[in-house]
Amino acid sequence: MAQDVTGGDLIRMEHINKFFGRVQALDDVNFRVGRREIVGLLGDNGAGKSTLIKVLSGALRVTSGDIFVRGKRVEMRSTTDAIAEGIETIYQDSALVTQLSIARNLFLGREPIKGLRFFNRLDSARMDEVAGDLLRRVGIGKSIPASTPISSLSGGERQAVAIARAMYFDSDLIILDEPTNNLGVAETQGVLRFVRNARDSGHSCIFIAHNIHHVFQVVDRIVVMRRGKIVADDIDPKATSVAEVENVITGDLAGPTH
Repeated sequence: MAQDVTGGDLIRMEHINKFFGRVQALDDVNFRVGRREIVGLLGDNGAGKSTLIKVLSGALRVTSGDIFVRGKRVEMRSTTDAIAEGIETIYQDSALVTQLSIARNLFLGREPIKGLRFFNRLDSARMDEVAGDLLRRVGIGKSIPASTPISSLSGGERQAVAIARAMYFDSDLIILDEPTNNLGVAETQGVLRFVRNARDSGHSCIFIAHNIHHVFQVVDRIVVMRRGKIVADDIDPKATSVAEVENVITGDLAGPTH
């Protein structure tokens, strides 16, 4: 069994550097996520948030530095590596196939097979049953058949399907990249509720949003990035004002830490 060098954290990224040619997008970043913790990752455009998340999710290869998952050092060479480590990323566009049904999207690439695998027959009944249960769990109250194509769902319902997929496959860490962009008030509240439910179900989350008020509603801790560096990594939203955090983001002051 690997020695837990992370002190019990689910995720720890140490001395992460990422260069694009001569441009340094990440500069000696240390970042951690605890078990069953929701971390808000904030910063202006170009601060390095997306690059950091892409490194963690395997979409980008790190230039130097170490990534630990559950105390074990891992190589994130692709998104497949991240998924195998229990890391699922939900992007603003939900990364769903709009022409396919809710059920097919929930199992995309991991569909249950009925009978001999050689014949490759999808277990549609099982998929529909699981999809119906998941939609209820993530708070879609109205009855939507699992055969409904994604293209006919609202933005909030699509986000619900994406989150449900991550929850079903027992992801330890769910990364939400701007999940409330372009959503109405009711749909936004639904997404925020899903984040809270994820924690209650034993998952950790990284929540990225430009709307700082949304972040304050759901996160346990706030991390702020500026110009490729982490400038504050332990802001308690219960003991800090929105204005104070905005000042940290813009660089008007060093920032509160608790």
